[in-house]
Amino acid sequence: METNDLTCATVSLDAGVAHVTLAATGKANRMGPDYWAQMPTLFARLDADEAVRVVLLDGAGAHFSFGLDLASMAAELAPLLALDGGAKARHQLLGVIRRMQDANTAVARCRKPVIAAVSGWCIGGGVDLITACDVRLCSSDAIFSVREVKLAMVADVGTLARLPAIVGQGVARELAFTGDDVDAARALRLGLVNEVYPSKAELLVAAKAMAAHIAKNSPLVLSGIKEVMNAQSEAQARESLATVALWNAAFLPSKDLLEAMGAFLEKREPTFTGE
Repeated sequence: METNDLTCATVSLDAGVAHVTLAATGKANRMGPDYWAQMPTLFARLDADEAVRVVLLDGAGAHFSFGLDLASMAAELAPLLALDGGAKARHQLLGVIRRMQDANTAVARCRKPVIAAVSGWCIGGGVDLITACDVRLCSSDAIFSVREVKLAMVADVGTLARLPAIVGQGVARELAFTGDDVDAARALRLGLVNEVYPSKAELLVAAKAMAAHIAKNSPLVLSGIKEVMNAQSEAQARESLATVALWNAAFLPSKDLLEAMGAFLEKREPTFTGE
């Protein structure tokens, strides 16, 4: 499988297991233009390659992902988030949101089982990504956060669509409403992850062992299991993603969003007014 033309991740293949490592771009694997543009292509190729039976996904370095790279996406997003933007800007923003959603939906849509191995921070877009995976494992230093609420944003590329099916409605709503950090021990209690390992090295050993164990099974049956289990959950996810794309296209540009960005840059608490 050719991946040399892709910069969003590195890929190696061993005994049916494709090890995909998010490329270290910016600080802690932030998700910039390459991520959003290339992930559908990458996972379509993994899906089509008969040599791939299982996908193992992790992040380069100490952290899984800090989520959206606002700096590298600013040129595309800033004009669409202007408060005086008209219908054309809102329509263009809707298209951008849908395209970004596709980056993670490609992971859920892939017929091969996908195991996420999370170490360090997994924030915002990182949570969007791991909720599109089939199994989540982490190291003891992992920290998860549905951080968008603190930036006056409704999470729109997968978390709200898929997290409730993983941890339940009450927990998902708590995490989305608060934006609080969740450590590895609580993530295990909540069912967000299946197991916690002492270090990233031990996490990867265990994740590779699980991937190899799964890869020994019939590839036709593995894809069938995923298709059957996705039938209901992904149908619900599609409806949720469509709803949030329309919501954010209409309401994401706000005074509260500008206040959140200003507070972030000035390292202070934001004051939201609901405008």
